[in-house]
Amino acid sequence: MTATIAAPADAVRAGRREWIGLAVLALPTLLVSLDVFVLVLALPKLAVSLHADGTEQLWIMDTYGFMVAGFMVTMGTLGDRIGRRKLLLIGAAAFGVASVAAAFSTTAGMLIAARAVLGIAGATLAPSTLSLIGTLFENPRQRAEAIGIWAGCFSVGAIVGPMVGGFLLEHFWWGSVFLLGVPAMVLLLVVGPKLLPEYRDETAGRLDLPSVALSLAAILPAVYGVKELARDGVRAVPLLALVVGVVVGYVFVKRQRRLDDPLIDFSLFAAKAFRTTLGGMLLFSMLGGTTMLFAAQFFQLAQHLSPVGAALGLLPGMACSTVSFLAAPVLARRVRPGALIAGGVALAASGMVILALADPAAGPVWPSLGFAVTSLGVGPMVALGTDLVVGSVPVRKAGAAASLAQTVNEFGYAFGLATVGTLGNAVVRAHGLPAGLHVVAGLAAVAFAVLFWFVARNLRSIRPAAA
Repeated sequence: MTATIAAPADAVRAGRREWIGLAVLALPTLLVSLDVFVLVLALPKLAVSLHADGTEQLWIMDTYGFMVAGFMVTMGTLGDRIGRRKLLLIGAAAFGVASVAAAFSTTAGMLIAARAVLGIAGATLAPSTLSLIGTLFENPRQRAEAIGIWAGCFSVGAIVGPMVGGFLLEHFWWGSVFLLGVPAMVLLLVVGPKLLPEYRDETAGRLDLPSVALSLAAILPAVYGVKELARDGVRAVPLLALVVGVVVGYVFVKRQRRLDDPLIDFSLFAAKAFRTTLGGMLLFSMLGGTTMLFAAQFFQLAQHLSPVGAALGLLPGMACSTVSFLAAPVLARRVRPGALIAGGVALAASGMVILALADPAAGPVWPSLGFAVTSLGVGPMVALGTDLVVGSVPVRKAGAAASLAQTVNEFGYAFGLATVGTLGNAVVRAHGLPAGLHVVAGLAAVAFAVLFWFVARNLRSIRPAAA
């Protein structure tokens, strides 16, 4: 059967109210992304102020990501059951309160606890906003454009974050960076009930609490193990945590297949577009995030640039990814989404080749260009891929599908650091940082070439959206 994202005859085109609603949804997304990047700049000052030792600093950085990854699936499914708008507003309120608590923390333990609450609240935001976009925009073309704008907010946050964070840290105390998201959350709480529609699955059963416990017991140890293995190499505790996560994950999957109302409906993976796109997004987050980390280190350690100079080296890539997110849905009006995604993957592979062949003696221009070309190819996979994931499932499953897409991105980044990143670090220790970047980028280029064939083969039948 030929897949399609053409609009059904009764699909209603969104008007001004829906686009304003998208702005309300996009602003918190932008500021949550910005919050992640400014924390890196604030860490030295807050570590001194709170007398945080090395372990506490790691937990300050990682706790948010652990909680987001652990609770994302649960929150996506919970939103389908209790109401996506309701869950979003609850999460926004919790995020605002926790941001204030983080800003005025007096001990490292208090800040770690606040970051944990921020992570749990943050886990409500991405699946809720993404599934609500599907509710606001019934027309597939408009939905793809809206998701492109939503996805672009993450890149804009990465661009603006260092500049805003640097200004705040220069003129105010370290806690000011945590207050950036508070006005956006207040705005969401005030206008959200008026502009955002509510949706809940009336046919869904009760939330299966044992499944929630199993999902947390699988995801949290697995993410912890992967991150620690990437950071410090093979050690007994993180390796055991990873094994526990995998074993519990197997038990979780077996339970989901027996339930009438599972936390994750694995029948969704029967759709070719769904499983192909999720797999592609996993590979992109694994290799793209790891390569970005090595490129940033290359600029600072091999090219001897300042942190600001390294950020400027990455800036063209972040700008290209933003443009790509916005342009992909527009191009998808006339070009088959499968062909567009495959073309983006090929472009990303070309950028990785440039990075792999870049001569350190030639300066930072070629690595910056390679990262920019790769970033330009990311948009179709992320923007159109996310739309395909959400659009290929029934409306009542949109929250669960959105949470899976975001969980794949979170886990992919951590898993990429643990695998490709570990290999790259081994090469760095033996042959230096340029060689490490070349190996990581070379592996990414090969993997993207394979992904190109896989995407072209499995998504070729999807037609452009109708007007």
